[in-house]
Amino acid sequence: MTISKELFAFLKDLAKNNNRDWFAENKPVFQQHQVDVKLFFRSIEERLQETDEIEGHNVYRIYRDVRFSKDKTPYKARFSGGFKRATKALRGGYFLSIEPGNTFVGGGFYGPNKEDLLRIRKEFEMDDSEIRDILNNEKFKALFGSLQGSELKTAPRDFNPEHKAIDLIRKKQFYAGRYFTDKQVLSDDFANEVVDTFTTLRPYFDYMSDVLTTDMNGVSII
Repeated sequence: MTISKELFAFLKDLAKNNNRDWFAENKPVFQQHQVDVKLFFRSIEERLQETDEIEGHNVYRIYRDVRFSKDKTPYKARFSGGFKRATKALRGGYFLSIEPGNTFVGGGFYGPNKEDLLRIRKEFEMDDSEIRDILNNEKFKALFGSLQGSELKTAPRDFNPEHKAIDLIRKKQFYAGRYFTDKQVLSDDFANEVVDTFTTLRPYFDYMSDVLTTDMNGVSII
């Protein structure tokens, strides 16, 4: 499966004509591209299943929720979605967004609940050596650079601001990803690059899964 030039052309036109009249007129074109994107996502899931346990995938709706946004444009000028790992034991989610000039492939933990967030921070506080080894892996660094996500300006409550892992402890999100040029997305090799990107995240996901399914003594909580 590949991403077509026609799909990119549609998304570019949508970005320029982001209104309901234009979309209604061009909805048959959107629906055909939507079918192609869903087939692409399905093909990625099938390949992920060879090395991971995937519960399923979801291609997000193109309609924007504008109720609480200053941006009232009704549509997203992209196709995006995620792949969910199966069972309570496997944490982390893969994410793919196809957008001209802004295609992103990655995954991680975008909005951990307060219990998971505290558990992650406590693990980093106790021992950051294993996560450092993963983040400093040559291929991980080559593809992603470093761990991404919003963070606090100062240390969270009850954490030492001078702790050697404070750069990780401050984080509120924990994900990694890479951007692709339009030329890369439209190439025959893009699907392989998506799968390779996701596969490179596996050691990180496995580590975080172990952290989030055990207590501070390493005893399973699931």
